[in-house]
Amino acid sequence: MPWIFLIPTIPYFITIIVISIILIRTKGFQPSFNTGTSVSVIVACRNEEHSLPAILTDLFAQIYPPEFFQIIIVDDNSTDNTQKLLSLYKERPNLRVLTNSGSGKKSAIRTGIEASESELIITTDADCRMGKNWISSIISYYKETNSCMIIGPVIIEGEGGFFTRFQELEFLSLQGITAGTAAMKNPVMCNGANLAFKRDYYLRHYRNLHEEIASGDDMFLLQSVKRENAGEIRFLDAEDAVVSTSPSLSAGEFLNQRSRWLSKAGFYRDWFTIYLGIITFVTILDLIFLLAAGIFSGSFFIILGIALLIKSLPDIIILYESAKRRGRTVLLKWFLPAQIVYPFYVMGVVVMTLFRKDRW
Repeated sequence: MPWIFLIPTIPYFITIIVISIILIRTKGFQPSFNTGTSVSVIVACRNEEHSLPAILTDLFAQIYPPEFFQIIIVDDNSTDNTQKLLSLYKERPNLRVLTNSGSGKKSAIRTGIEASESELIITTDADCRMGKNWISSIISYYKETNSCMIIGPVIIEGEGGFFTRFQELEFLSLQGITAGTAAMKNPVMCNGANLAFKRDYYLRHYRNLHEEIASGDDMFLLQSVKRENAGEIRFLDAEDAVVSTSPSLSAGEFLNQRSRWLSKAGFYRDWFTIYLGIITFVTILDLIFLLAAGIFSGSFFIILGIALLIKSLPDIIILYESAKRRGRTVLLKWFLPAQIVYPFYVMGVVVMTLFRKDRW
C-alpha cells in the first residue's frame, strides 16, 4: 500500500521528460546583423543609483545604429540619487529619462512604452548586464521570425558557495522550462529582465496586467498575448542575447523575491501554467510527506528514495541541456545537494507567500 505514494510523482516525471525532449531537439539561433527596425529599451527603476552606471555603459556600447534605438529610463519615485545620477547623461541623444506617471513597476513600464514610438520594445532591469550584441541579436531574430514576443535568456552570475550555486541552478532549470515550453508553442514563463514584444501588442493587452498586483508585468503580458497568438511567442536561444543578473545576497531577500513571484499565481488563467505549478507542488508535498512518514516507519525511506529518483531524472536532463547551452555544466556538481534542499525551499516560499504583503 505505501507504494501508492509514488503515483503523485508520475505526472511530473512525464511532463518534464516531454519538455526536455523538445528542448533537446531545439537548435540555437545564430544571429546576423540587421538594421532598420526601430527599438526602444525600457528600464523601469526605483532607487537604483548604484546599478544604473553599469547597465547604461552596456546599453551605450550596443552594436546597433543609435538612430534606430533609444533608451528610456523611467524613474518610479526614487528617494535616492537616481535622478541626480541620470542627469549626468542628459547629453546622450538616444537616452530619455522620464518620471513614472503613476506608481509601481507596471505603471513605469507603461509610461516608457507610451512615450516610445518604436516598432519593438525590449524591457530589462536596472541591475542587469548584457553584451554589445544584445540588441542586434534580438533584432536579427525578430527580422527572421516576426515574432510578436521574444523571450530572452537570463542567467544568474555571482561569487559564493552553495547558496549562490543553488540560485544559479534553479534559474537554469527555469530557463530550460521556459525554452522547452516556448518550443512547444505553449510558453509558461518569461522574465521582464530580457523580454521583447511588438509595441502594438502591448497596447492591446496592457489592461490585462492586473494593476492591483505589484509584480507580474511580464507573466501577465505573456499569458494575455498567448491567448491571442501563442504560436508567435518564441524563446531566443543565442549567447549574444543573454542577460545576466546578480544573485540574492541573503536568504531573506531570495525567499522574498520568490514569494513575490508565487503571490501572483492565483491570478493566472493559463491552464498549462497552472497544471505545471500543481504537479510540481504535489510532487514536493509528496516528498515532504514521505520524509515525515519515514520517521515512524523506515520502509517509507525506500519509497522516498525512489520518489526522489523519479523527480530527479527529468530534472537533471533539462538542467543539463540548459546548462550546456550556457556553458555552465560545471554547476551540475551541486545538483544532488540542491535537490535535497529544494523541497524545503519550496515549502518555505509557500508559507512566506501566505503572509506577505505585495510590494515592488
